[in-house]
Amino acid sequence: MKRVVITGMGAVTPIGNTVSEYLQHLQQGVSGSAAITRFDASLFKTRFACEVKNFKPEVAIDKKEVRRMDLYAQFALVATDEAIKMSGLDLKTVDLDRCGIIYASGIGGLMTLEQEISDFARGNGTPRYSPFMIPKMITNISAGHIAIKYGFRGLNYTTVSACASANHTLINALDSIRLGKADVLITGGSEATICATGVGGFTAMHAMSTRNGDFATASRPFDKERDGFVLGEGGATLILEELEHARKRGARILAEVVGGGMNCDAYHITAPHPDGIGVVKCMQLAMKDAQLNPETVDYVNVHGTSTPLGDVAEVKALAKMFGSHVYNLNISSTKSMTGHLLGAAGAIEAVAAVLSLQHDFIPPTINHHTQDPAIDAKLNLTLNVAQARKVKVVMSNGFGFGGHNTSVIFKKYEL
Repeated sequence: MKRVVITGMGAVTPIGNTVSEYLQHLQQGVSGSAAITRFDASLFKTRFACEVKNFKPEVAIDKKEVRRMDLYAQFALVATDEAIKMSGLDLKTVDLDRCGIIYASGIGGLMTLEQEISDFARGNGTPRYSPFMIPKMITNISAGHIAIKYGFRGLNYTTVSACASANHTLINALDSIRLGKADVLITGGSEATICATGVGGFTAMHAMSTRNGDFATASRPFDKERDGFVLGEGGATLILEELEHARKRGARILAEVVGGGMNCDAYHITAPHPDGIGVVKCMQLAMKDAQLNPETVDYVNVHGTSTPLGDVAEVKALAKMFGSHVYNLNISSTKSMTGHLLGAAGAIEAVAAVLSLQHDFIPPTINHHTQDPAIDAKLNLTLNVAQARKVKVVMSNGFGFGGHNTSVIFKKYEL
């Protein structure tokens, strides 16, 4: 079976706009949560989020083109620019018909849609929509922009499965390269929903934290006092490549993608199965695909959104999946630092997984203050401070509304 490796990464996150900045702040346990600046949130129940700071799309996008793209697409292109440069791909020598894109977003251009409808509602009823409204809004447009910029003429599509979206791109790309359908695939995801509609919608569901007086510590997975997730934004790109293709061109190999599992709870539109039955099966599928035993896993980057139900269900699933080995694992939720990037969550967490393999460290679960009696106190949840550890195998989980479950296995590259 063909082996699939990662040869480039790019990241635009609430705690760093490059991979190196992201790494530094993961190691330091930095919170990306702050008061919302994108709109006036003073009347909202939640008035904070994990925004991307000091973002400069012009580093990778022409100024004229920036105005024609929703913010979520800008995040995608900037992250991809970094990943392409890191990969060292020579676009003049690779077969562009065998290079493609599978790129995710859970919601797409929500900010554009909100602005256009608001402008119409404030007008006199005469429709004056922008000709760029639809191309800015549709969820697949990042994949299109990336292909146009780099000339990749291979397979090209978008996965939309809520917060499992980016993990689905990774698994689809893994399978496509294994099947010989591509040599190189640009994967990842981006999201930009910190607007009145996004914040208002999730607030109405009682899904988000309302800890306005202490927003820096509001994302607190596994803590007894957790009260919901913190909305994040940004994007990340990973270049997946067939091993021999990468070796022939002398590429620097960052890590290997060795397995993926996908299934559905078929239980509830927003709540996880309380016993994590679907999640257990999903992780088992991933391990089987990777042809590894559960005892080989060193670190699990959990979905860990900081919701009362979700965190407990995932911990129960880990205990069932790993048995006694669960106490040998490091477990952490990097959403404690970045917030929840929805459809892009799996992408930035995949980058975190690869960085843990490269640098032999475990990113922390920050903001933990009070032990939840419903969560086993003997688990190593990597609380508050990063931990040094030799890391060879990482599992990264991502779950989405609708019951979508995904699990991806990354491995330190060895010949």
